[in-house]
Amino acid sequence: QVQLVESGGGLVQPGGSLRLSCAASGRISGVDYMGWYRQTPGKQRELIALIFTGGSVSTKYADSVKGRFTISRDNAKNTAYLQMNSLGPEDTAVYYCNANLKSTGSNYAINYWGKGTLVTVSS
Repeated sequence: QVQLVESGGGLVQPGGSLRLSCAASGRISGVDYMGWYRQTPGKQRELIALIFTGGSVSTKYADSVKGRFTISRDNAKNTAYLQMNSLGPEDTAVYYCNANLKSTGSNYAINYWGKGTLVTVSS
């Protein structure tokens, strides 16, 4: 069974940094993309960053995090990372990992979500 497990959330002071990790486990034969979303109470979940690994690696970021957040992947570990710098209170949210993955023996990809990790930016 394929699962996404996030880690690395916590409390950080304004201006600080955190690195989130998302590990995909199970019988995985391919990864279309991995990404991060975040959600605050009463608001819709918003896309923060995506990383595609087709012929060449490409990334996409929300305007609100461009220049501060960096998404990366370790293909051998099926793990995505989100390096978050210059954090502010507006970045406080539950961060969710999302990925389109193919299971071994399957010809099509399925979209998966992690359970989320809380990031709190506060002094």
